[in-house]
Parts: sequence; C-alpha cells; structure tokens
Amino acid sequence: MPADTVVTRNDTIREIVVTAQSPRQRVSDVQVGAEQLELDDLRITPALFGENDIMRSIQLLAGVKSESEASSSFQVRGGTSVQNQVLYDDAPVYNVGHLAGLFSAFNDASLSAATLYKGMIPAAFGGASSAVLDVNAKSGNRDAWHGGGTIGLLAAKASIDGPFDGGRGSVLVAARRSYLDLFMKLIPDFKDNTLNFHDINAKVDYVLGSRDRVSLTFFTGYDNIRLEDMMGMKWTNLASTLRWTHRTGTHSHSQTSLYYSGYNTENGIDLLGMEQSFTGHIRQVGLRQNFHIQTGSHIVETGLQTTLLDVKSAEWQIVNNHQKEKRRSWDNNIWINANLNFGQWLKLAAGLRLDSYSALGGTMYYGIDEEGEIIRLYKKKSNEIVKTWVNLEPRLSATLLLSPSVSIKAGYTRTTQNIHALRNQSLSTPFDRYALTSNILKPEIADQISAGVFAVTPDEMYDMSIEAYWRTISNVADYRDGKTFSSEIEIERLILAGKGRGYGIETSIRKNKGRLTGWLSYTLAWSKTRIDGINGGRWYDANNDRRHDINIVCMYQASKRWKVAATWVYNSGQAFTAPYGKYEIIDNWVYYYPERNSYRAPAYHRMDLSATWSKRTPKTGTLSQWTFSIYNAYNRYNALLIDFEDSSDGARTKAKQYSLFGILPSVAYSVYF
Repeated sequence: MPADTVVTRNDTIREIVVTAQSPRQRVSDVQVGAEQLELDDLRITPALFGENDIMRSIQLLAGVKSESEASSSFQVRGGTSVQNQVLYDDAPVYNVGHLAGLFSAFNDASLSAATLYKGMIPAAFGGASSAVLDVNAKSGNRDAWHGGGTIGLLAAKASIDGPFDGGRGSVLVAARRSYLDLFMKLIPDFKDNTLNFHDINAKVDYVLGSRDRVSLTFFTGYDNIRLEDMMGMKWTNLASTLRWTHRTGTHSHSQTSLYYSGYNTENGIDLLGMEQSFTGHIRQVGLRQNFHIQTGSHIVETGLQTTLLDVKSAEWQIVNNHQKEKRRSWDNNIWINANLNFGQWLKLAAGLRLDSYSALGGTMYYGIDEEGEIIRLYKKKSNEIVKTWVNLEPRLSATLLLSPSVSIKAGYTRTTQNIHALRNQSLSTPFDRYALTSNILKPEIADQISAGVFAVTPDEMYDMSIEAYWRTISNVADYRDGKTFSSEIEIERLILAGKGRGYGIETSIRKNKGRLTGWLSYTLAWSKTRIDGINGGRWYDANNDRRHDINIVCMYQASKRWKVAATWVYNSGQAFTAPYGKYEIIDNWVYYYPERNSYRAPAYHRMDLSATWSKRTPKTGTLSQWTFSIYNAYNRYNALLIDFEDSSDGARTKAKQYSLFGILPSVAYSVYF
C-alpha cells in the first residue's frame, strides 16, 4: 500500500483511500521518479477502437515509451517491458494486453488508481529490474447501486456496483468482450476464422467490525485467434487476491494478502499437414504481510512475503518430437521502509529489502560449456533446493524543499529480478518464453541513481520538472549468435549474459487549470548492452534504445458538453540488426551479421484526436457520452518490423517494412447511471 494511504471514518476501517497527487504534492513528495495517477487522470487520451486504454495513457509520461505500434506494453528508462512488474491488488499480471496488445488487459471500469515507480522503488516492492506499476482495483459503492456500459466498434463492456448487508459490504463486477469474430462469420472468406477476447473483473469488500475489513479481487482474461485450420493462438490471464486489513491502533494497521496469478499460452500451427504445438505457463501463489505505523509525521512500513513459482518455459510437439522445459522456485523477502520528515524542508525515504531465491528440484537441470552445449545432467528431488541466491536491495530517496514551490530530489535503488523472458524478434508477444533464475541463469540486478529539480507556480497553474538518471544492470541476457527463439528447448543454451546500462534526461511541463490543460514531455536517453561473445564484446545499442522521445497531450473543454483531446508522440527509430552481406553455401544464401543492432528503423510519430459529447439527465442523473476518435490522424505507416528478402535470382537483398495501422476512426457510446 502506498505511503499516502489514509484510513477514513475516524474509528472504523470502512474504506481505504489512495489520495490524489496535486501539483504541489508532486514537488514536495519524497519519492523521486514516482507518478501517482487517479483514474480520471488516465482517461484523457484519444480512444483506440473506442476504448479508454489505461496502459496507453501511462505511455505518455516522461521516461515511458510504448514498446511498439498500438501495444499495451511499456518500457521505462532503458528497460524492456518484461523487466517491469505490473501488480493488480498485489497479484502480478504478466500480459497486460488483449489481441497482442491492441487493447489493454485492464477494463478501466474496474480500476481506481495506479502508481508507477520508475525511479526509487519502495522496499515493499521487488522482482522487477526496471519499474513497478501498482494498480488498485476499484471497490463498489457502499451507498447506492451504479452501473454503466460502452459499445464501441470492436468491443463492448458493462459494469455494476453497489452495497449489500446495509452498506457493510460492497460488490463490483465489470465485463468486456470483443465481437469482431461475430462480424467475420458474416463474410464467407473469413467465416472459419476467430479473433476475440473477453475479460471479467470483480471485487467484494466487507467490513467485519470497527477494526477489520476483508476483500476479494478477481480478474480473468482470455484471447483466442484462429486462422482457419492453419494456425491458432490462445492466452489467458488469471489473478486473484484475498486481503485482510486489520487496524491495530489509532495510527497503525496491517494487511495480509493471499494471491494467485496464472498466465498460459498455447500456439498451434498446421504446416503442410505437419502439426506443431507450443505451450507455456507461469503459475504463482504467494502470501504477503505488511505492517504500517505512523508516528507523528514519520511513517514506517515493514513486511514479509513468500512466493512459489512454477514456470513452463516451453513445451512443444513437432510431429513425433516432444520436448518440455519446466522449473520451480521458492522466493522469500523481508523489508523495512521509513518515510521521515525533518522539519518543513527535508524529507527522507529509506528502505532495505532482502531477497532469498531458491531454485527447486523435481525437473532436469544441466551444465553447459562456453558454446552452450550440455556437458552434465542432474535431477534433484521435488522441493529439494538446487541453488539459492541471496541479494540485499537498499533504497534511498531525499527531497530538499528550497521553497514551498521548488524542490530538489535525489534517489538510489537496487532491485533484483528472477523471472526472465526471451522474446521472439524484438517485440513482446503473448508467446515470449519465460525462465527462472537457475544454477546457470543468474538474477538480474539493477542499480539506478536519479536526481531532479521540480517546481510549481504559486497558483498551481503550471508545474515542471527535469530529472536525470543513470541505470546499470548485471546478468542481462541476449541471443547467442546464430540462435533463435526456438533453436533449443533449454533456454540457457540460447543466451549469453552480460551488462547493460541506461542513462538520460527527462523534462516535462504541465498545465493543470483552465479550459486548456495537458503536458509536454521530452526524454533524451541511451540504452546499451555489452556481453562477451556478442558483437566482439563491445558495447552495442539495445533493441529498445531510442534516443529521442516527445509526448504532447492537450485537452480542451470546448463547451459544457464538448471536450476535445489531441496527442502527438515521437520516438527515434528502434535499433535492429541488419545483414552486412551474404554468401552462398550449397545453393543457399546465408546472411552475414558482423554487428548487433547497428541499424535504425525510421522514426515513429503519430497524432491521435478525440471529441466527447456528454449529457447528464437532471431527473435520473444518467450520463450519456458519444466519443469520436481518430487514431493515427495523418495516416503514417510506422514500422512494426523490418525484415529482409532476396530477389528471385538471389542477386539483390532489400529491407521490407511491415506496418500495423494507418488511420483508424472509431466511435463509441457510453451510458452511466
């Protein structure tokens, strides 16, 4: 729970509220590199396919980039999307998108607030070497029943919430489904194809007494893509948390959370009558205990967490060849974090987290040589410890208020990540291969220092910031030369590990009041990798290295009923590896790649527009909205992927750009009561 959580209703624990962050609080808050966002703050971007996409709104913040065209995945300060941790009421969510990222996995009707930690991460969080997005599920209204729904071009959603048992309890249920597959069945050429998703969110809260409250949060999402009998893809998310909040004193409380998270993928291909299937999963169950104590202006949090992980990196069936790699682990953490105020001008946040990770037996482990060849096999009994890694993670952040309107902030954080992902190409897909830290694969350890100046005008009309960061990471992995996503079932044989670094400067200015509001942000950043055995051991640009990033967001209240919005984003082109030449071996052309990621894709830029008409019926209080939006307003075809193809005689090779979307208009109708 964030440090600014407060308990309302005096002597009861009726409701826990995450307070909004005002412009002045952004200046005075002790956390450097943290963005606290209310749902209303996130619902300001033009909607793709009529959806208010929470993840895409986060991508417009300084230092945050979209991973690719229309993707829900995001990258923070030189990290990759798989180095982020996304929590939904304490339960991890491993895929944050539907239909390969075109839609966010989160239905905004089920969300209340979110906090993105991109700098100093509180010691209560761990397991991510880049950033943490802590998402709070919305609780139902305790006083009256409310509901709403939206019909867009490709999907519809509905929600309802309200009280029960005289207001001691509340419930919220939200559901969403796409219906593109229903239209496809009307077209003869596409009637045997399937393209759909659905998700369900639910939360039940109940007050047991003046000191105790329990809640149950549930989320499930399902995607299914099938192209006749040639190819099929499915992936599912499941996350659930049972939480007990107990008020131990006037200024203290504890939270106990039992959570489960499951993520499954399934991919099948029929190639010339030869069936191939690929599956994988992550299953996680954990228990988390957190204690929160406030003494005067000081806040101390301490806690512990234990987690069991089961990861199937891959299982494939190619004709009669069946292979599987599966690993299990036990992760234990304890932490303490303190927010201290020294007078009116100095604030300090200090934390320490201990991570003890153990790889468990029950499956095959092996040793490899420098070329990645297996030289030893061994298998320990189930639940027997194969290897234990222990890491200490200090966290520190300080804020010096030069005046009520200007502050200087600095921070340091170390984080450890034990879940690793090997991605297909340079894009995150639902079929990234995941692996656990093992006897060979070491934990990723990231260190980041950051410092900045933050200011707000006396009337809070404007606030601005400039922040610099330096981030290093050890044991970051990349493909061995000549290896691909599915070259080997043993994931450690595909990769080599080394060092990474990222550094940059983030600037932003916001306008907070008036009919015209919004912000402008610019990020100058570098992200590099050095691994012995790759690129001659020299530093090279990481796949996600993008030098320049610009975000412009504008909202204008044109009248009582009309609100218009516009965003413009610009990113430098993504680094990729291109062949320098080719040679012929037995009538086959083989590409020659002397350097890693030495070429750049064309720059990415896009403008989105939206207009929303709203009307509230005085007698019933019903709110109706029409939202008209245009994604990619000037119809630029940005590069999603660049591949290479030969001419028919093999004499010439040319690069070919693949794009996802041109201009996409959409309309949606919403009603809330």
